[in-house]
Amino acid sequence: MNRTRLMTTMAVFVAIGIIGSQFLWFPAGFAKAYPVQHAVNVVAGILLGPGPAVIIAFIIGLIRNMLGLGSILAFPGGMIGAFLAGYLYKKWNRHSAAVIGEIIGTGILGSFASIPLATLFMGTSFGIFFFLPSFLVSSVSGALIGWFIVVRLKQSGQAKAIIENK
Repeated sequence: MNRTRLMTTMAVFVAIGIIGSQFLWFPAGFAKAYPVQHAVNVVAGILLGPGPAVIIAFIIGLIRNMLGLGSILAFPGGMIGAFLAGYLYKKWNRHSAAVIGEIIGTGILGSFASIPLATLFMGTSFGIFFFLPSFLVSSVSGALIGWFIVVRLKQSGQAKAIIENK
């Protein structure tokens, strides 16, 4: 995929992540679940690889924070999940590996990484079990949506066009 096409595809994923988070969210414990971010992580991880997926997750988190639509906790979960989704897909070439990578990366590792950020920037001292349930609900639902999207893209032949131009 040439550089211009890659950047354009990444920009589309960023737009989907930002706009989609405003339309598809639900309460999950003490937090809100934004499954679109996790779906974008899985789809970008599979179609573009771990590097672009992490950049996309970072930019989505940055823009949402600048617009006052997110919190600092969007960074660790989104970026770790995107990396593991892309890395595990690259390693095993299975959609389920990307889904598992997103769930482990965001749902478990992201919730661990959120504890010091919440303490430093939000003035809270919650433990792991405060973040873990909402991160898991959000990442599982979004990863499954992403898996469904990739399967449909591959069935229609659209994913092949993106992957062949990689």
